[in-house]
Amino acid sequence: MKEKPIFERKNILITGGAGFVGSHLCDELIKHHKVICVDNFITGAEENINHLLKHPDFEFIRHDIATPLDLEALPELRPFKVAFQGLQEVYNLACPTSPKDYNAAPIETLLANSFGTKHVLDLAVKYRAKFLHVSTSAMYGEPLEDTPFPENYWGYVDPIGPRSAYYEGKRFAESLVVNYRKKYHLDGKIVRMFNTYGPRMRLTDGRMIPDFVKSALANEPLVMYGTPDDRSTYCYISDMIEGLLRMMQSSEAGPLNLGNPEPHRIVDVAQAIIKLTNSRATVRYEPHLPYTAKQGIPNIRLAKEKLGWFPVVPLADGLQRTVDYMRGSRALTLETIQAQT
Repeated sequence: MKEKPIFERKNILITGGAGFVGSHLCDELIKHHKVICVDNFITGAEENINHLLKHPDFEFIRHDIATPLDLEALPELRPFKVAFQGLQEVYNLACPTSPKDYNAAPIETLLANSFGTKHVLDLAVKYRAKFLHVSTSAMYGEPLEDTPFPENYWGYVDPIGPRSAYYEGKRFAESLVVNYRKKYHLDGKIVRMFNTYGPRMRLTDGRMIPDFVKSALANEPLVMYGTPDDRSTYCYISDMIEGLLRMMQSSEAGPLNLGNPEPHRIVDVAQAIIKLTNSRATVRYEPHLPYTAKQGIPNIRLAKEKLGWFPVVPLADGLQRTVDYMRGSRALTLETIQAQT
C-alpha cells in the first residue's frame, strides 16, 4: 500500500483574510487545505467570512499583527496541530488599501507594514513556510508617462505626502521581505497588485467602483475626480486570486506585477454602471482630491512568462457581477449606507 503523506492538507495562514481580496483567497484555499484567517477588522468584515466559520478546516483569529502572534498558544487552533505540523504557506495581505481607510488610520497602516510584516515573516521563518507578500502598484508612485510600469522601475514617490503612510509602508515591507529572504534563506515572494474590483468591496470604502455603484443606485451624480480623458485599469477578483495562487506554487521570488494591462476611460466605467443599475444618475466632474493619484498601467510580461497568468474576465462581465452583488447586499439599504458614512 502506498504510504500516505504525513500532512494531507496544508496549514495556510492568511493575514487580512476577512478583507475583500483575503476572503476570496480563503474561499479558494479552503477547498483543499486548512486555513487560519487573521484579521483585526480595521477594514475587513465578518460578513465576508461568515459562510466559512463553521467549516472544520477554517479558523478565524481576531488579532492585530502589529503585535506578535503565538499560534501554538491558541486553544482554537488545536485541531490544526500547529506545534506538530507547523505552517506550510503564509499569505500576507493585512493592510488598509483604500485612501479613505489609510488616511483615517495612517499609523495603523505603517505598523501593519512594518511590525506586522516582521511578525508574520518570523512565523514563516519559524515553520519554514513559503511566504507571499501582497504588495501594490503604489510602489511605482505617479506615472511620469503613459508607458506601463515594469517591475524594475524604481518609482516616483513623495515619502511625506498625503499617501505616504501607504506608499512608504509598502516599500518598507518589500525591503523587509527581500532581506529576510537573504538572511534566513526564506522562500519569500512578492507580487504587486494593481487595481482590483469585484464582490465584497465595501460600498463605503471610498474607492471608485463602490462609490459609483452606490451613487447610481441612489440616482445621485457619479462624481469623477479628474477629466473625461482619465483612464485606469481594472482586474476582476477571480483573476487576481488565480495569480496569487500561481505565484505561491511557482519557484519565482518576484516582484511580479498582477493586474489588467488594458486601460479604460473612467467615464466609460461610470456610464456602464449607470446602465447596469438602470439609474437616472449623471456624471459630474470635480478637481482631483489631494490624496488621489494618477493610475499607472501594469506591464505583465513577467507574469505571463513565469506564471502563465493573464486576466481573462472582461470588464463588462466583471462589472455585471459586481453590481449584482452590491445591489443584493444588505448594506445597500439607505439606512445602512447613511449609518456607515
